[in-house]
Amino acid sequence: MRDLEGLPDDAVVLAHQLRIRGLLPDAEDDPTEVLCAAGFAQRKGALLALTPDGRAAHAAWARIPEGSETEATVRRSYDAFLGLNVELLQVSTDWQLRSGSIPNDHSDPTYDWAVIDRLAALDERAGPLVRRVSSVNDRFIGYRPRMREALRRVREGEREWFCSPRCDSYHTVWMQLHEDLLLALGLERAAEELRAG
Repeated sequence: MRDLEGLPDDAVVLAHQLRIRGLLPDAEDDPTEVLCAAGFAQRKGALLALTPDGRAAHAAWARIPEGSETEATVRRSYDAFLGLNVELLQVSTDWQLRSGSIPNDHSDPTYDWAVIDRLAALDERAGPLVRRVSSVNDRFIGYRPRMREALRRVREGEREWFCSPRCDSYHTVWMQLHEDLLLALGLERAAEELRAG
């Protein structure tokens, strides 16, 4: 299997973004052309996606060396993340649905601010975890600022920045961080769900 080693840094960054985000708008730039020429990405209309070879090459690149101190740090952070993840899923549900599974129309500011306060408290507890992972692997550095920006926008009244998949919402960034932690440890989400169940 070919890997991402030897490709320009910007092509590797693009491969990682494609893996974490799924699809990105096609662009006629050097990183895109490099990945397509290597057989790691393909154009699908106006979008760009990893090929199966690209996913395999990325998985090898993303996996932190087994038995390393870095892996131990990421594993501890991931284990702590799982508990916070349960809370994030609940607070996200509570943002979207009121008691009795009634859609939240956001007409009650007291209710909304109580949910936002819970998100902010969760964010404060997640911060050290994300910083710890970032200190041992640079690819995690961008998550913390993105989480803080999403929370700021929610507090300023931009409701979609809580859960919407159409922007870099808090929930979206959180799910991408989750996927990145799984990739770093070579874990599958299905196995994680079995472990949690």
